[in-house]
Amino acid sequence: MKCSKKDFILYAITDRRWLNGKTLCEQVESAIKGGVTIVQLREKSMSRQDFLSEAVDVKRVCSRYGVPLIINDSPEIAVKVNADGVHIGQNDTDILTARKIIGENKILGVSSHSVKEAVSAEKNGADYLGAGAVFNTGSKSDTTPLSMSELRKICTSVSIPVVAIGGISLQNIDLLSESGASGVAVISAVFAQPDVKSSARELYSHVINWKN
Repeated sequence: MKCSKKDFILYAITDRRWLNGKTLCEQVESAIKGGVTIVQLREKSMSRQDFLSEAVDVKRVCSRYGVPLIINDSPEIAVKVNADGVHIGQNDTDILTARKIIGENKILGVSSHSVKEAVSAEKNGADYLGAGAVFNTGSKSDTTPLSMSELRKICTSVSIPVVAIGGISLQNIDLLSESGASGVAVISAVFAQPDVKSSARELYSHVINWKN
């Protein structure tokens, strides 16, 4: 099996805006030490060559700790650096095309905003879903928050893991405890914090409490 629900307890998505004098690899390592279970490398404005180089470095860190690395929106780079998988949005690479590029043994994640999109993604070969935005988020200005009832419906409509994403923080994370999500995906709740490791540890403990 390529992935299990426990891989998605705390899904960290990188953002270079908050490096605070550290390298991205150092931030990723701190996040993993705090409890992050999977990492997505997301670079929307970086050149392809720089993205490739950065992916090689981050992959090395993730491999050291046995944590899967997912590449955002670039199946080709995922293959080149032997990342564990790729994540695509509804307006990115077609699901079937992405699967053809990465092969059957890598993880394919897909963003879904409705039950219809979720069911279609699973049918076409997605291994997990990113569902949201569940709360207002600063990382995307064009999203409408996904209702809790719709998130629950998405979780029950598919058999693959569903990760709740969008505006999640320590202040609202427990509102998702009854959603059925396998875990949460965060950006600023980890990487924008003064102590990345400690922030990751707190978030992880909240999600684990849901499971117990």
